[in-house]
Amino acid sequence: MTHVKPADLVTRMIDAGEAKVHLSTRDTLIRSFMGAALLTIAAAFAVTVSTQTGEPLLGAILFPVGFVMLYLLGFDLLTGVFTLAPLAWLAKRPGVTVRAVLRNWGLVFVGNLAGAIMVAVLMAIYFTYGFSTEPSEVGLAIGEIGEGRTVGYADHGAAGMLTLFVRGVLCNWMVSTGVVFAMISTSVTGKVAAMWMPIMLFFYMGFEHSIVNMFLFPSGLLLGADFTIMDYLVWNEIPTVIGNLVGGLTFVGLVLYATHGRTAPSRRPAVAGADADPVVSEPTAARERELV
Repeated sequence: MTHVKPADLVTRMIDAGEAKVHLSTRDTLIRSFMGAALLTIAAAFAVTVSTQTGEPLLGAILFPVGFVMLYLLGFDLLTGVFTLAPLAWLAKRPGVTVRAVLRNWGLVFVGNLAGAIMVAVLMAIYFTYGFSTEPSEVGLAIGEIGEGRTVGYADHGAAGMLTLFVRGVLCNWMVSTGVVFAMISTSVTGKVAAMWMPIMLFFYMGFEHSIVNMFLFPSGLLLGADFTIMDYLVWNEIPTVIGNLVGGLTFVGLVLYATHGRTAPSRRPAVAGADADPVVSEPTAARERELV
């Protein structure tokens, strides 16, 4: 069978988190740069499909192609390391400290930002014939997304900020589920099918993904949208990053670690009999590994 059972899945998550924390600076930057580049090209593709067909659902169905490509190639996103790296620290893996986890997050953020901005510049050139014409229909659509998701939130004040944060939480709940699903099968077909579902959901629902936004907002600015860099940072990127951290770590990493990695003892009754010693059941996590 190609399915990886939840107890073994958590071990894989911890192993992955440890490997990412110990990865060299050079390789961390390269992998995060390319991870963001592939994901954001897919975002441009999905907006193109949605705009040209008038069917947002079709764009959402096709968007996960970028996520699949980057994880099959072993590249990284900030949203993924938010979830995996802390688990290696909780499991007390050698050399995994809070400082090492923060270093990993910082490097991945820098690499993701560079990759996303590169794609933003390339796509802006593509949409304007090298800035010699007005943006195409798709370029205008990207600019509208950037404007709506910055000043659009600002118009609602504190309620807008809360909504932005919650959308960031919900986003990385789904995206980190996709990251974990990349490990839930040993076959390429199984990995692709599993990853596709939560990524399609987050994109269609309009949740806020910090790396996708690293592309959409610079693109919007390059294409003439009416908002500022400060609007982008205060009314999108910073709250989105915090929401992504909370969503992925809380609803995916810690939940799976708590129930499948540090499973409480089973409540199976003791063997009946006056002289029988109480039976102490083995942890459920160990039992899960034996089940077919």
